[in-house]
Amino acid sequence: MAIDLFGFRFGRKNEKDLVQNSNKSFVEPEIYDGAQTIEESAAGGFFGQYVDFIGSSKTENDLTHKYRAMSLFPECDQAIEDIVNDAIIVGTNNRIVDINLDHTKLSDNIKEKVTAEFDNVLSLLNFNNKAYEIFKRWYIDGKLYYHIILHGDEKNEKNVRKGISELRAIDPVKIRKVRKVQKEQVRDENNRTTIPLVKNVQEFFLFTDTTPNTLTPTTASGIKIAKDAICYVTSGQVDSNTKRVVGYLHKAIRPLNMLRQIEDAVVIYRISRAPERRIFYIDVGNLPKQKAEQYLRDIMNRYRNKLVYNASTGEIRDDRKHMSMLEDYWIPRREGGRSTEITTLDGGQNLGEMEDVMYLQRKLFRALNVPLSRLETEAGFNLGRSTEITRDEIKFGKFIDRLRARFSHLFTNLLKIQLLTKGIMSESDWKNIEQNINYKFETDSHFTDLKEMEILKEKMDVMRELQEYTGTYFSKEYIKKKVLRFSEQELREIESQIEKEAQEEPQEESEEDLGEI
Repeated sequence: MAIDLFGFRFGRKNEKDLVQNSNKSFVEPEIYDGAQTIEESAAGGFFGQYVDFIGSSKTENDLTHKYRAMSLFPECDQAIEDIVNDAIIVGTNNRIVDINLDHTKLSDNIKEKVTAEFDNVLSLLNFNNKAYEIFKRWYIDGKLYYHIILHGDEKNEKNVRKGISELRAIDPVKIRKVRKVQKEQVRDENNRTTIPLVKNVQEFFLFTDTTPNTLTPTTASGIKIAKDAICYVTSGQVDSNTKRVVGYLHKAIRPLNMLRQIEDAVVIYRISRAPERRIFYIDVGNLPKQKAEQYLRDIMNRYRNKLVYNASTGEIRDDRKHMSMLEDYWIPRREGGRSTEITTLDGGQNLGEMEDVMYLQRKLFRALNVPLSRLETEAGFNLGRSTEITRDEIKFGKFIDRLRARFSHLFTNLLKIQLLTKGIMSESDWKNIEQNINYKFETDSHFTDLKEMEILKEKMDVMRELQEYTGTYFSKEYIKKKVLRFSEQELREIESQIEKEAQEEPQEESEEDLGEI
């Protein structure tokens, strides 16, 4: 069976291999990967097809820029830092991530080769140094693109067998996945109506070099790139209405906007209501109406404040182009009344209440799946027993595991290219082991260690209670499997270790006795 990668063909050509998709259906393939589906135009050619970059693509680009702007907000940045720090553990002596092939049916020789290629993939990504930046970029944008560059070219296929030469990151704003659907019209049995059947589906990527000022790419400047030449990893979050891939920050857009508005409103209210306002009663005597108004304006301009709050910067400045927030009240008073008088209005009360702001902050953290306890910066880190671990921390740990599993698609896609191009295994062999490959990320959570110790302690207590019934109602093997939860492989390893230690102990004791003599 021949393999097509990057325009190269490995293996012999076969007539069956020339057919991309022989399965015909009246339903388009439902793959939620954010690709834009287009139908082949009758005009033919790539640029004869219509790709809606003004609508959906612009919206996706706007969402990407919105996510990046949200990440700069202090509360949102704090939540992102907690998520990324728990997902990517750096600063330890162990590696950040390792591959686990225990569940695959591969020989030891092939496992060593696969492990070596996984190390090459990490080296190409410079993962040991840039793991934090890569994961954070993927979490914020919701997408990750890498251009896969192989060794050599079409004229020198031997160099292609060396695998991946370089990986270059691509800005998600500049690239788009497109799915072209070819349909044919087929008449029904009665020859009355025509039914469109999906004949073939072609996927590719469209790259456009956009500038920060031009967020909408055009097909005229687009470059069509083969599907296998791009490593594409999404967040897995899909909008059910638009079928568009969204980031993990998408559900936090509304709480963050509300928090911004309420904070600006609180600041403005504090500034405007905190000071005591004055009421100026100005005696205008018998002056005519126009002269009285002019006299009142002169007095106002002489004494009033011009402090203005800027919501974008949070500064208070003197700007006479805007209406002042600390305006006093100026009221004219005719002859016969009391003379010029200045009274004071009391300032706002209960200005220290921040319950509405705290509510929205908690709502924002809930939207980002971060425990509310981490919002309280005054609370110290508790290194107590596992019983003190909150349910929110357990849920947060499971959320981190899901993020790691989704992010690991990056390693799987790149590892597949390495193994196929180097001829270590065939595509059919890869499909058999793909679902059994696991990745183990480094953890330094103290809560995890406490939980495991507490579980082991409870198991030992149960063993002590069952000790008097061992040999009558329960067997030793039953206790090992049901209470201690040992697998068959763990049982064999533990038994061999016990036998080995039993053989070494008498020899050590005899050497000690000889030394004493």
